[in-house]
Amino acid sequence: QVQLVESGGGLVQAGGSLRLSCAASGSIFRINDMGWYRQAPGKQRELVAAITSGGSTNYADSVKGRFTISRDNAKNTVYLQMNSLKPEDTAVYYCNVDRAYYSAYRYREVWGQGTLVTVSS
Repeated sequence: QVQLVESGGGLVQAGGSLRLSCAASGSIFRINDMGWYRQAPGKQRELVAAITSGGSTNYADSVKGRFTISRDNAKNTVYLQMNSLKPEDTAVYYCNVDRAYYSAYRYREVWGQGTLVTVSS
């Protein structure tokens, strides 16, 4: 089994910064794409940013230029640096691995437990 443990959420004023971390552990053979999603109250979960094992990145339009996703493949960890935070960034942020391989050919999708980010105005 592969588990994702997130950290780094909290309360911050508008314009401030936070850094989220997500570490994968367990029986890991290989991890492909990693990403961050968020879900605000009353809204659907949405992709915030994603990164491939090779380092290619993809961002939601709403966070481009403010958020940066990165990963440390040796540590199976993905990060989300969030700058210039806005109240509309308030949400529960979830780490995701779309294909966590636990053997050469077997994989499953894995989600973290979520970490709350609250941005006050």
